[in-house]
Amino acid sequence: MSLNRSEQILFDYIQQHREERQFWLNKVHAIVTGSLDIPSAVARLDGELWRYYEERSAVVPVFVAAARAFGSKRVSMKNLAEHLVRLWTEPKPKKPSAASSKAP
Repeated sequence: MSLNRSEQILFDYIQQHREERQFWLNKVHAIVTGSLDIPSAVARLDGELWRYYEERSAVVPVFVAAARAFGSKRVSMKNLAEHLVRLWTEPKPKKPSAASSKAP
């Protein structure tokens, strides 16, 4: 999976700060558990990650520098959201298809 520059900065930051990682781990689990499907969870996480990125851009030097370099225009965090869901949640078992449920 390829992350854009902003997503990579945020992912690295989360990985390097234990409290932030635990916060996002819990948030990802809560959102995925409370969602009807993964695409809905990813869409919600995309927005949450962007709001967090904007908030950090005012106070954390690496984010301040990124905001100066890349601007403050909204950037998709969908790839990061999908990556965190895959990384931190158990895959849901697939329902057996009609063809595979028939005995030979």
